[in-house]
Amino acid sequence: MNATVAGPSRDRARYYDTIAGEFDAIMNRYDLRRRIEIVFDELLAGVELRGRHVLDAGCGTGEFSREARRRGARVTSLDIGRRLLAVTRGKCDADCVQGDVTALPLAEAACDVVICSECIEHTPDPRTAVHELIRVCRPGGHVVITCPNRVWHWACVLANRIGLRPYEGLENWPSRGELRRWITEAGCRPRMIGFHLVPFVFGRFNPLMRALDRFGDRMGAVYVNQAALITKTAAI
Repeated sequence: MNATVAGPSRDRARYYDTIAGEFDAIMNRYDLRRRIEIVFDELLAGVELRGRHVLDAGCGTGEFSREARRRGARVTSLDIGRRLLAVTRGKCDADCVQGDVTALPLAEAACDVVICSECIEHTPDPRTAVHELIRVCRPGGHVVITCPNRVWHWACVLANRIGLRPYEGLENWPSRGELRRWITEAGCRPRMIGFHLVPFVFGRFNPLMRALDRFGDRMGAVYVNQAALITKTAAI
């Protein structure tokens, strides 16, 4: 999230830090578990994390940082929110850094693996965030990004209005085509999948949605969320 935005936009960029103490209690646990599974067990399957430097960019309350530490990685947890970083420190042994995903305070090629789950859409400039995530990954390393798909943004607006989604942060959802274009601009070719065929607010549908995720490679353009695996082939 961007630390330099002024006025109301800055307040919205920092919104999630204001709910750091309650964020774990109100987040959708199915969505969280599914994203962790997709990142670590599907897209990074076969990638050895033990001893590797993993950046959890936009770490929130540190769930992905904790999972990376559990798998033996050296983890840098980065977020704009000080309160969020405090929660992360309580969950795992990670190097916690306050910083802006659109201007990462890390050197080029500093990390072996970069994970950024449901963060770029909460910045004022998701394209720059994508380029920064790729910049700090070493050649031959991997970047995994998950974010909502703009084709479903109407559902976010509706859910907020009827009280099913209690969040007030920035919502700059990219389309599948935009996300792919931003990645290719950085000289990389992503593997892209979709997950959550419909919004995940009704728990009784979760087993069905989990089963339908197997079509996410072919039909990702119509899914609520999208994920991209980037294997960096060259410095940018």
